[in-house]
Amino acid sequence: MKGLLLKDWYMVKKYCRAYLLIAVVFIAVSFFSDDNMFFVFYPCLLCGMIPVNLLAYDERSRWMQYSGTLPYTKTQIVSGKYLIGLFAQLAILMATGVGQVVKMSVAGDFVFGNFAVLMLLLLIVSTLSSSICLPFVFKLGVEKGRTAYYIMIGFVCGASVLASSILRGQLMSEIQPNLILALVAVVGIGIYILSWYLSIVFFKKREIQ
Repeated sequence: MKGLLLKDWYMVKKYCRAYLLIAVVFIAVSFFSDDNMFFVFYPCLLCGMIPVNLLAYDERSRWMQYSGTLPYTKTQIVSGKYLIGLFAQLAILMATGVGQVVKMSVAGDFVFGNFAVLMLLLLIVSTLSSSICLPFVFKLGVEKGRTAYYIMIGFVCGASVLASSILRGQLMSEIQPNLILALVAVVGIGIYILSWYLSIVFFKKREIQ
C-alpha cells in the first residue's frame, strides 16, 4: 500500500503541478471577488479530480494491466487513489481557509460563524467531486467515466451561486454552524465511504484489457 501511495505521489509531482498553479491563481482571484464564490470553490473541485487524472495516466501507460503482476489487490489500488485524493483535498482546503481568513481580516468582516459555514460548504463540494466521479471511472474506465466530471462542473457552478446567496443574504444569520458541522460531517463522510466501497465493488468486477 505504501508503494502505491508513493507511486501516485511521484505522479502528482510530475503531472499535476499545473493544478497547484491554477489553485493558487483562483485563491488569489477570490481575494478580489466578493459576489462570485466560484473562484473559492473551484480549487477544491479541481484537487478532488486529481485521482481521476492519475487513473487516466495509469490507463494510458497500461499500468493497470501491469499491476496484475504485482502483489497488490484491486481493493488496495482503489484505496490508494481515494487516499491520495483525500490528502490533496485536505491540503487545498487548508490553503483556501487560510486565504479566506486573511481576506476577511483585511476587510474587517471576519466572523467565525460565517467562516465555519464557508469551510463546511467547501468540504462537502470537495468530497462530492471525487465521491461521485470515481465509482463511474472505476466501473467504466476514464474515458467513459468523464461524463461524471462534467456533471460535477455544473454542480459546483450551482453550488457557488447558492453559496453566494447564503453567505451574502439574511439566511446566514439563521444558520447554526455547529448543527451544520454535524450534518456535513455525517453526510460527507458517509458519501465518501459509500463511494469508496462502490468503487472497490465495481473495480473487482471489471475486466482489465
